[in-house]
Amino acid sequence: MDSIQKLVDIFRKFPTVGSRTAGRFVYYLLKLPKDKTDELISAILELRSNIKLCQLCFNPFEPFDAAQGKAEGNLCPICKNESRNKSLLCVVEKESDLISIENTRKFNGLYFILGGTVATMRKEDLNNLRIEEFKKRISGGNFQEIIVALNPTPEGRATSVLVEATIKGVFLTPSFKITHLAKGIPVGGELEYADEETLKSALEGRK
Repeated sequence: MDSIQKLVDIFRKFPTVGSRTAGRFVYYLLKLPKDKTDELISAILELRSNIKLCQLCFNPFEPFDAAQGKAEGNLCPICKNESRNKSLLCVVEKESDLISIENTRKFNGLYFILGGTVATMRKEDLNNLRIEEFKKRISGGNFQEIIVALNPTPEGRATSVLVEATIKGVFLTPSFKITHLAKGIPVGGELEYADEETLKSALEGRK
């Protein structure tokens, strides 16, 4: 396999990237000056070495305190923020969903990133879904409400059922509410691409 095709195949594995777009990426890189490609390579290496996952919500973050000039802690800024509502937990599929909800500025609780959905993963990959970690998170918290904020797709609905079953497996009679986003997001849509006003309405109308 030649170098061009090898890189095309790598880019094709990126979300929503097909063969044609992957090819454009490769030929764009070929036209870049060497210092720009070196900059890209350096940024990727820094990403891999500097970013870690929050031990509570699994949100990627850079544990660096600029004021002190040193690495700091295992919790992301959201989980460390004392002003967040610790009684609210929002369960999302992926990091971009968390960002979309944060951008609405209508949610001030905590998060948990599942890392996927049940219907989009092969059986051998189901262990990548953070069900055991989710059990520990909800059993170790003092939540009054858990919001299941998954995409209104067949995969998202199947995963919502699994999340609720997991909660009821930990708590026979949960002392908190389990809610879902309102139907402001169209069936088959994704939180990542919903506009802020739609997400605000979905959060406010959850039930």
